[in-house]
This record gives sequence, C-alpha cells and structure tokens, in this order.
Amino acid sequence: MVKSVLPAFVEYFVPTVKALKARGGSATIEEMEEAVAELMGLSDEARTEPHGDTGKTQFQYELAWVRTYLKKVGAADNSSRGVWSLTEKGEHLSDEEVRGVVHSVRAEKRKPKALASKKVPALPEEDEEEGDWSAELLAILGDIAPDAFERLCQRMLREAGFTKVDVTGRSGDGGIDGIGVLRVNLVSFQVLFQCKRWKSSIGAGVVRDFRGAMVGRADKGLIITTATFTPDARREATRDGAPAIDLVDGETLCGLLKDLKLGVSVRLVEEVTVEPEFFKGI
Repeated sequence: MVKSVLPAFVEYFVPTVKALKARGGSATIEEMEEAVAELMGLSDEARTEPHGDTGKTQFQYELAWVRTYLKKVGAADNSSRGVWSLTEKGEHLSDEEVRGVVHSVRAEKRKPKALASKKVPALPEEDEEEGDWSAELLAILGDIAPDAFERLCQRMLREAGFTKVDVTGRSGDGGIDGIGVLRVNLVSFQVLFQCKRWKSSIGAGVVRDFRGAMVGRADKGLIITTATFTPDARREATRDGAPAIDLVDGETLCGLLKDLKLGVSVRLVEEVTVEPEFFKGI
C-alpha cells in the first residue's frame, strides 16, 4: 500500500476555518479547496492523490469530512447552493478549540444513545456520510456505455436550461462531443462540450487541446467528467488571454444530477412540532 503524502486529518481543521474567515466567513467548496491547499502548502501531486475509484481525490474526501465535523459541532453550515459559512460560534473558536473538534465529535459518537446530548441535531444522510451516495452514482456512471453517458450529459444540459443540444461525437473533432445554446436573459451563447468518463485526474493538456478545437466555433466551452481536474487544469481553464472553459468534475456532476433529479431521488423527513400557544389562544 502506497503511503499518502497528505497530512493527518486533524491538520485540516485550522486551515479550513482560516480559509473561510479570509473570505468573509463563507466560500464555495472549490474556493475552500484552493485556499486550504495554499495555506497547507500542498503540492499538486498531493492534491490529485485519488481516493479509491470514487472519482474524488483524497484531499477532497478529507475536506468533505472536515466540513461535516464542523457542521456537527455547530461551527459551520451550508446552503442549498453548496456555499459553506462559519456560524457565530465558528467565528469565535480558537485554534486549539478548532483542533479539538475531531475529539469532540468522536467522543459524542462513542456515547450510548440514551446518554447522548439531545442538543445535537440529527444530520441529513448526505451530511452524515458525505460522498457515499455520490461514490455509488459515479460507480454506476463508470459502467454505462460511452454513448449513454453522452446522452445523459445531453439530457442534463437540457434540464439545466440549454436548447438545441446536439451530440456529435465525431472522431478527429478535437474531443468535442456536442454543442448547445445557453440563453441568459436576452443573451445567448454557443457552448461546445466534452464528456469524459475517466477515473484518473484530467490534466491541463486536455483543456488546452479542447480549447484549440473550439476556438472560432463557439463562445464557451464545457468539459464534463466523472473524474477530477488537476490544479494545473483548473488554472489553464481560466488562463488570462484565453477563452475560459468551465469544468464539471465528478463531485459537481453528482450534485447537478441530484438537483435536477436525474437518476437521484431525495427523501425528506417530515418534522412535526406541536405549538401549545396556538391552543391557549382559542
């Protein structure tokens, strides 16, 4: 077994809180990953270390659990749009208290259920086991035929608001799999897209080749994959002076499919609260 080049799990907590504070108390997951990696001085090699066949990197997996732990102790929260923010409690935690979050959460788990604090709210399944459902989904996507994955991406883009979405998939076309039109208010954009069912990280060369194939043919480019993108690929996608290319990695793809309810259903638990004051006023 190859030893991980990443730091111990507990070492992520203080940089994560500092990253959120430096951005005004909130950040997207991608912003957090970039900031935490910079604060911890992680190399691109460390950041792209895979987490099994889940389509995530080990770095992304560790940070997902960091966010979950912070949420469990009431130090952070997330919106339905995937933006994470520090709570008032999280803003005032010392570095020592932040490092103690791991011990606090694990100690709570070890308590017998009858003795466990009733003040700790039950978390939705996607927070309690963040990534479990997405790992299952990515495994399924990895088994479907390439043309089926292209059709899935086509359907997803249509559901997301694209029109005139066509899958071309011609060989020798620079990796371009299709084209669609995205209308934003009064403005329309021609968007070329590429679909990649990869397990390894996608590097900057793929982004450069795709940009070369799309120049002069569309306004924007979009690469959709079940894998991850290296930091170099993300930098290349937004390089100054070059047409920007949007990147959808495996984690983002799973989130989109969930939001659009394409092959993913979400069960909401009904919470009933009796309001005694109502009956007193009758």
